[in-house]
Amino acid sequence: MRALPKVYLASPLGFTVATRGYYTGSLLPAVRALGVEVLDPWAAAEEHFVAAFAATGDERDRLLDEANRFAGATNEQLIRDADALFAVLDGNDVDSGTAAEIGFAAALGTPLVGWRGDLRQAGDNPRTVVNLQVEHFLG
Repeated sequence: MRALPKVYLASPLGFTVATRGYYTGSLLPAVRALGVEVLDPWAAAEEHFVAAFAATGDERDRLLDEANRFAGATNEQLIRDADALFAVLDGNDVDSGTAAEIGFAAALGTPLVGWRGDLRQAGDNPRTVVNLQVEHFLG
């Protein structure tokens, strides 16, 4: 049996309750329906952040430092392991973390796909959909 292509899903949608439901209930299933294995950075580090935010004081700070290091290193490895990167480009400007993930994947030569469901104009000029540099790397 042939392994499914691995696609890293770059997006800021895990940060809020309002967007998390869309991410887990609609976007993840839609991308999986394309016949790929989704490398989900939100799921990879979730338990670390849940534990950190449940703590208080110095323990919370220590656990957040650990969670941040874990998430950064894990996301880097997931991008290295990916056959492609799918990036959510919604917002007035592309999320800075998503932009960093796009840049890192582009530097590795990983194929990139950008998706924008936001109808607002967000480009640097009328001929760009999003930040022109992000658009450049997405091809």
